[in-house]
Amino acid sequence: MSANLVALAYLVASVFFILALKGLSSPITARRGNLFGMLGMAIAVITTLTITENWMLILGCILLGGTIGAVIANRIQMTMMPELVAFMHSLVGLAAVFIAITAINNPVSFGLPEVLPAGSKFELFLGSFIGAMTWSGSVIAFLKLSGRMSGAPIVFKGQHMLNLLMAIVMVGFGLWFFFSDTTNWTAFIVMVSIAFILGFLIIIPIGGADMPVVISMLNSYSGWAAAGIGFSLGNPMLIVAGSLVGSSGAILSYIMCKAMNRPFLSVILGGFGSDGGDVSSDDGEQKTHRSGSADDAAFMLGNADTVIIVPGYGLAVARAQHAVKELAEALHENGVNVRFAIHPVAGRMPGHMNVLLAEAEIPYEQVLEMDEINSDFTNTDVVLVLGANDVVNPAAYIKGSPIYGMPILDTHKARTVMVVKRSMGVGYAGLDNDLFYMDKTMMVFGDAKKVVEGIVKAL
Repeated sequence: MSANLVALAYLVASVFFILALKGLSSPITARRGNLFGMLGMAIAVITTLTITENWMLILGCILLGGTIGAVIANRIQMTMMPELVAFMHSLVGLAAVFIAITAINNPVSFGLPEVLPAGSKFELFLGSFIGAMTWSGSVIAFLKLSGRMSGAPIVFKGQHMLNLLMAIVMVGFGLWFFFSDTTNWTAFIVMVSIAFILGFLIIIPIGGADMPVVISMLNSYSGWAAAGIGFSLGNPMLIVAGSLVGSSGAILSYIMCKAMNRPFLSVILGGFGSDGGDVSSDDGEQKTHRSGSADDAAFMLGNADTVIIVPGYGLAVARAQHAVKELAEALHENGVNVRFAIHPVAGRMPGHMNVLLAEAEIPYEQVLEMDEINSDFTNTDVVLVLGANDVVNPAAYIKGSPIYGMPILDTHKARTVMVVKRSMGVGYAGLDNDLFYMDKTMMVFGDAKKVVEGIVKAL
């Protein structure tokens, strides 16, 4: 294939990638967006195969990776999707490091001069240290999200100063590598090693409540790492694809921080909440709450005119989305207006709740974002909260609270609130929730799926 045809094919693939991002901006067009993304990647891969002599080896690697990916995708549960995404990000970062090592070891095979020019060194410097930090940071995110490591922030005295010092040393060795007349393996290895360690140290102080931001941030890192390596390989398709991923991840991180009223730097620099805690009030007195059964919940829902359902991570853990759809249909048949309210950071990754509801084929028009539905809670008869905590915590309106200023779903303004939880435990921010103790609130304890199925049966 001629150089002009290759450039044209890469351009077409880039357009498909842009259309994919556009399609993924709405649940209604998400399937089409995925299709555009797959078409763009297919064009990019086929084009790359035409300009290499090792296409058989590449096809073998694609077959191996595709088989592993298909097996994992078939076995993974929706509740495990956040940690899967973090794990995939780690692989992208590690691939960038390996490509950089290969390019430095044998630049001629990449079409580069035997003595690397300054531009190539700079690109490899950026791609390798961003990739290394992406890998180690994503590993920590995976361990936290999968429960193999505590989601609580891990902090120690002088942590930020240590991170800053290591970052300066890392950049220093990177500059030594950059300005060396020959290939300086010592500088490169030390730089990458520090980047691996720095990735761990940056993510461990981040608490579970900030994990949605961490995931989108690591997504951005992996994109910039890929773009940096794309420059080294002279592959415009990798540059474009990496830049799209990097910029979209950065924008998403900003949106997530805005949704939590959290400065981006405060998320990166550590610890917003922890697991555990008690349910006692600040003055040491035990709070009281009102509890009920699935039958009580069915009676209240059946006699309501308007119902808003707020899904949270508890719904995901219980895999209750299909039962919730049955509940919504049963209420709708009784003439009840049922809608769903989605908080931007509900669950453990951006769009987590949207994906679960889409999997259950709940109509898109019934699913509304926080900004669209928040003003309607005042005129709502019953709100059913399924496993959500921090995103419905009125403490966000109390000055001095750790989540003060965080936009929340105003469920406390509804006439009646029902909360389905396994216990009175706190959420990832480590804060007690005053919503659970209001006179208008009824707690229904148990697995979300079993409770919702009980409500449907009672209806």
